[in-house]
Amino acid sequence: MTEISSMLITHTKASIEEMEGAWHGGIEHLLVRLKSHELVEECAVLKTCNRVEVYVVSPKGSKVLFDFAKHMKVSSRIVDFLDHEESLRHLLRLSSGLESMIVGEDQILGQVKELYALAKKANTTGKTLDTAFNKAIQVGKRIRNETDINKGSVSIGSAAVELAEETLGGLNEKTVMVIGAGEMGTLVAKALANKNIKVIYVANRTFDKAETLACELSGRAVKYEAIEKFIPRSDVVISATSAPHFVLTHELMARVMDVRKKEIMLIDIGNPRNIESRVEEIPDVRLFNIDNLKSISDSNLNKRKEEAKKAELLIEEELELLRKQYKRQQADRIISALYSRIEMIRGKECEEAVNKLKSRHTIGEIERTVLDDMTHSFANQILAEPTKILRNAAEHDDERFLDTAAVLFKLNGAKEKKQVE
Repeated sequence: MTEISSMLITHTKASIEEMEGAWHGGIEHLLVRLKSHELVEECAVLKTCNRVEVYVVSPKGSKVLFDFAKHMKVSSRIVDFLDHEESLRHLLRLSSGLESMIVGEDQILGQVKELYALAKKANTTGKTLDTAFNKAIQVGKRIRNETDINKGSVSIGSAAVELAEETLGGLNEKTVMVIGAGEMGTLVAKALANKNIKVIYVANRTFDKAETLACELSGRAVKYEAIEKFIPRSDVVISATSAPHFVLTHELMARVMDVRKKEIMLIDIGNPRNIESRVEEIPDVRLFNIDNLKSISDSNLNKRKEEAKKAELLIEEELELLRKQYKRQQADRIISALYSRIEMIRGKECEEAVNKLKSRHTIGEIERTVLDDMTHSFANQILAEPTKILRNAAEHDDERFLDTAAVLFKLNGAKEKKQVE
């Protein structure tokens, strides 16, 4: 079986700026580019606000990914290259929330589902990655059902609110603006809901979405074009959009501060970044981004260590089941070829027998069906024991036995497919 290799650029080694620098073009474009490589059979890409991960199924996955990183001019200092076993364990941990900056956060499971679906739609996945991602999604759900790893619905959004509280000594009677009413903006707004905030402004390009979210929070919806008017009234601005350009520029914030004339806190959790980094050069502007949430992450990890231990045990249990599933698939390719070969012989011999009988007697549909069923039964009974033995050989990593079976029954197609896949 050709195995999975992966390349990870995450918050554990890279800053937000470095992760953005490692990304080139849209996900669909990157999937097509990877899949067109002569050594890549399957591929998938995960991209969130604090990670870029590339998975490939290839006979030379490490070389493919190393060359890819080099071509993209990504520093080896911020990249982790994982082999098959490491990739599987990482993917299960990722979907379970153990690899997130905010341990146990729920958002990552939805992101894994969404990005896997994108790869499926682009036809860049196959049996190997489908098995891994389906298992990861199932494990992510199990961990959240059987542990309290996600207790409290902690997310990047709620961590941003916690950072604001810590920095300002609380949010009581403060005015906060949330820019973005998508998934991340909604998480931010909901984390603000019980903080006794004076006013919550919600701005979004689609005003209807801003109105809906503001209504839920007893806040005020703001038209996107009017944010410059309302930012001077805000003590904290949390920007959480997926806009491909800066939402708050140095020029805009300079005008804002001419009006406000007192300190303001800006938190950028957009993907990509929403706030131009030069705004922190403006007096009384305090700019924070996802890198600043790491202290909140450390505190969160300490609270969830016991639940994380439970999750680790479940992941190892599921990883063993995944290994066995891959081994069964390895045997199933040979078994499928064997059944196909036997079926071809059975069908041919059955047809010849019918023709011989027809030359002497009248053969009806009932007789033909009886003959067909009988030969099917013979074939299935004969193959039942070899099927068990081949699957057992796969589970015990007996590659030599599987190869011998392929040669013995002249299943060259299955053997070639196994070598390719």
